Amino acid sequence: MVFGYYERLTPAQQRVYRRSDEVPGLALPEAGSLQPLVETLARALESEDRGATQAATQRLVAGLTSALGVPGCRVEVLAARPSRRWGELHGLYVRGGRGRPARVTVWMRTARRRRVVAFRTFLRTVLHELGHHLDYELLGLPDSFHTEGFYKRESSLFHQLVPAPTPSQATGEP
Repeated sequence: MVFGYYERLTPAQQRVYRRSDEVPGLALPEAGSLQPLVETLARALESEDRGATQAATQRLVAGLTSALGVPGCRVEVLAARPSRRWGELHGLYVRGGRGRPARVTVWMRTARRRRVVAFRTFLRTVLHELGHHLDYELLGLPDSFHTEGFYKRESSLFHQLVPAPTPSQATGEP
């Protein structure tokens, strides 16, 4: 499946797009070992402490990049999302270079009401921005496009980190 902007890409970019689209998921070795980091991040975000949230997010991203065998990247958690007419910016990935590490920036509060973002939304945003890093560092793609494969990879990481509850957990029964 290709998105509307595909036709505006150069032939070389279309080849990269198709390569990205062909990778529907990423296997996360020992995903369970990252559960404590995910839980710490959830608690930090709930506390509304930006510094604690940034530290917890950095530890989780470091754990993910280490597990996947790619260079790490710097994480920056800022307060309220920037917004303009086009909407709110949830996250940003800046590729490293010239001695600078790659950087993932995410915002922990909504732009208008300044409310803390829901944990699942925050984690998905972190994984989305990290997905760009993985496109370059793990998949070796020369560019990182929003393809169906890209979104499937983001989702596959999320579901490995936040598994669906078992039926008994969902109903609260033993």
